[in-house]
Amino acid sequence: MMIISPTDEQGWLFFDVHGRVGIRVAAGAPAAAQLRTMLACFTTEHEVSADIVVTAPLEPMLEAAVLEDDLAYTADTVRFVRERVQIVCEENQYRIHGAGELLTALVPILDRAMVTRGAAMIHAATVAYRGQAIALPAAGGTGKTSTVAKLLRRDGFSLMGDDWAFLTDDSTLLGYDKPMFIKPHHKSIYPHLFEGARKPLVPVALSRAVGRFTTFVHPVVIRYPRLADFSRRWSPEHRMVRATQAFPGREVTARAPLAQVVYIERYEGARTRLLVRDEGWMVDRMLGNFQIELAGFSQRVVTGLGAASVLPWSRFVEEKANVLQKAVDGRPCHLLQVPSVYSPDDASDDIVAFLGELLPADDERPEL
Repeated sequence: MMIISPTDEQGWLFFDVHGRVGIRVAAGAPAAAQLRTMLACFTTEHEVSADIVVTAPLEPMLEAAVLEDDLAYTADTVRFVRERVQIVCEENQYRIHGAGELLTALVPILDRAMVTRGAAMIHAATVAYRGQAIALPAAGGTGKTSTVAKLLRRDGFSLMGDDWAFLTDDSTLLGYDKPMFIKPHHKSIYPHLFEGARKPLVPVALSRAVGRFTTFVHPVVIRYPRLADFSRRWSPEHRMVRATQAFPGREVTARAPLAQVVYIERYEGARTRLLVRDEGWMVDRMLGNFQIELAGFSQRVVTGLGAASVLPWSRFVEEKANVLQKAVDGRPCHLLQVPSVYSPDDASDDIVAFLGELLPADDERPEL
């Protein structure tokens, strides 16, 4: 195992992801500020194993093959030329290098590292209900953030995460309490976050257009950490807050046994409907949803590693699918379809109502 020295980067930041994967980030690297924020819930003062190492300097790549002007690669390393990012995949360690913000490079690598330790990353809102976990995989804009807020107003619920989480092969849900992105249409759901002097947000009517523009310029902005940090802090598209700000006085649950999975999607129908689905269907949908909800460069990382056979696609998908299959084994799986014309507020009202029908009474809760 090779560990890059942070001699010129002022030591390490340590992150412990549920005791399964250790992340070391060079404290002086341009990526450190963003990763410190986005991995805050995993911060530890204790030294962790170097499963994933993030630094700025690139490693030499002797006699690398090239794919036009997109990629340079060897048997275990890929350099994304335009983004100036390098990823090294060794048997027991992943190293990520670059002079920009590296969260989009880290996410698929973290997913892969967790899969090798029996856990798989999913894109979902996640809550615990009386000690048992409920996963709500869904695409962005479906109403997850509003739904979480309304569920947490009810007794017995606690937050696990509103965007990302991990499912393990022993059917445990591991939370990811990353910062929440509050948008203008959330004002009625989180009114306390809009009180006092706050940075201005765009009107709700312009929110979607601003979001599309942000997505378009994101690949360029992340190459320049200071610009990216300014954009993240002052973007009129959203406000970034911690769960403790969004839900004052409420606890965050880090892990709980998985009770059920409800995939939520918008559809061109007239009324909300709940459908039973089998475990294989849910695994396929969670795999696809995770991939399509990755940022553009995160998707390029998966594609580039596969194209160079540094991490073959067949192995990547098969091993993650196996973890998810074991995770949902024996757990109820449902599809909840909500009309696409519903506002996020109306959609979340229906989602909460239908989830209420699925939750067992206290004396009916099974032992998992």
